[in-house]
Amino acid sequence: MTEALPAFPYHPDPVATGSVVRSDFPCACCGRARGYVYPGPVYVRKEEAAIGALCPWCIADGSAAARFGAEFTGDSDVPDGAWEAIATRTPGYSARHRGYWLAHCGDGAAFMGAVGTEELAPYPDAVETLRQEAGGWGWSPVDVEHYLNVLHKDRQPTAYLFRCRVCGTHLAYTEYA
Repeated sequence: MTEALPAFPYHPDPVATGSVVRSDFPCACCGRARGYVYPGPVYVRKEEAAIGALCPWCIADGSAAARFGAEFTGDSDVPDGAWEAIATRTPGYSARHRGYWLAHCGDGAAFMGAVGTEELAPYPDAVETLRQEAGGWGWSPVDVEHYLNVLHKDRQPTAYLFRCRVCGTHLAYTEYA
């Protein structure tokens, strides 16, 4: 029997983003098969730790991070207080490079998923953050717009969409190069 998933304030729908999947595998932390697992990424600080499937409940309560010395996301500009909750008690997401967690209004933003041009259409505020990001690479405005029009949620280049938990602004970044 599948249990209801725990709530993740910084990753509100980890099943929809693919960060948590249905599975009958037992959790490497608690040993229970609860109907869902987190397939990664897991960044381990302890060399000797070999981690299998982890259940969302052991991520939510921090026991997986504590037992394995693990974090579930990469870098960020998130303030320290929120960073601990994101890094050790929130499912991360798969990205080409080590995923980056965005912040806004002094808090970590909520991860909404990998997106392409089509999925970004309803979020002009997120498109503008991508436009500013790509503009900082020294590209011409024409090259920036071309790049924004070839983003794809299932292949590179991909954008990663976030929503500010305070004001609702949508943000995004891409992994160019």
